[in-house]
Amino acid sequence: MNRQLVVALLALATVLAGVPAPAAAAVDQTAQQQTAQCTFPMTVTDATGTEVTITDDPERVVTTNPSAAQTMWELGASDEVVGVSQYAMYLDGASEKGNVSGSGGLNVEAVIGLEPDLVLVPNSSYNAEPDRVGQLRSADISVVVFESGKSLDAVANKTERVGRMTGNCEAGVERAEEMRDSMANMEQALDGVERPVGLNSFFGYTSGSETFISDIMTTAGLRNGAAEANLTGFAQINEELVVDMNPEYIVVPDHAPVPSSPAYNSTTAIQKGNVIVIEANKLQQPAPRAIEASEAILEAVHPDAYERYQQLENESATESTENATETTTAADATETDAAESTATTESSESTTESDAPGFGVVAGLAAIGAVVLLARRR
Repeated sequence: MNRQLVVALLALATVLAGVPAPAAAAVDQTAQQQTAQCTFPMTVTDATGTEVTITDDPERVVTTNPSAAQTMWELGASDEVVGVSQYAMYLDGASEKGNVSGSGGLNVEAVIGLEPDLVLVPNSSYNAEPDRVGQLRSADISVVVFESGKSLDAVANKTERVGRMTGNCEAGVERAEEMRDSMANMEQALDGVERPVGLNSFFGYTSGSETFISDIMTTAGLRNGAAEANLTGFAQINEELVVDMNPEYIVVPDHAPVPSSPAYNSTTAIQKGNVIVIEANKLQQPAPRAIEASEAILEAVHPDAYERYQQLENESATESTENATETTTAADATETDAAESTATTESSESTTESDAPGFGVVAGLAAIGAVVLLARRR
């Protein structure tokens, strides 16, 4: 390469180095990436294997079970809900929504009358009345049936998914991450702590392995005696097993009586008064507030670990706030750079060629081509 070409290329590189990057385009691309998962129409495959297309961002949502309703409330999207079941009336403002419960279960006519854009059906509702879900689908209503939540992590995933399907992506991700952070903080707070045996009891039933209630208990530092006795799902428990298990703690929802029988009265839990009563809306619904049930158990069983957990939660909250501030600051800076870039571009376009301080990108590339061509011809 001759000396003239080298000099020309060096000069051109210096000019191009001063050309601002297309910041506005970068901002648009980032925004698109952040909102891509909330783009409609959206097609999802639900727990029944049915492909459901949600045409537009739903403005009218019906929830057939309190866990789905609680999830929408936790996402700050209660205003989008037009129908709930009778068991969701504990939620603020739920009494103002349409009641879709009937004497025999889901009231199909009531749901159709609310003209929903989307109906959210937890697996428990579907298993009880699949024909009614079929009737809703026959009425051209988008119905999504969810899998059974078998862990707190599954609940967090469902929360994120509900956010995505209802156009509340950011809220869904944020609430799910809060749950995951809390689970991680409990695990850290319980490191090295001995875990006593616990038993969930409600009306002669218990929660075995592969249930989110079992995970609520173990996340909070209990061993689930029912799971260790090879009980799976929600199952009846006989008193002989209770005696053999001898739980040190019994966890009861607030709408169920504390078990009282010779078998239960012989347990360490009853004799020491180690009965933990928790709001049923937190303990028995696979929804975001389930993490509060774990917190209540942790506080009752491991008070020292609970204090460590609170410290970790405060640190997580502080870190989240700082990250949010940094993100906002970075976004503001990017917007400022984009505005300055636009102003510079407009200013350059308004000047004459003789007034311009240097080449634009296109002109620069053309100059490179000309220089190379000139060098080749010489």
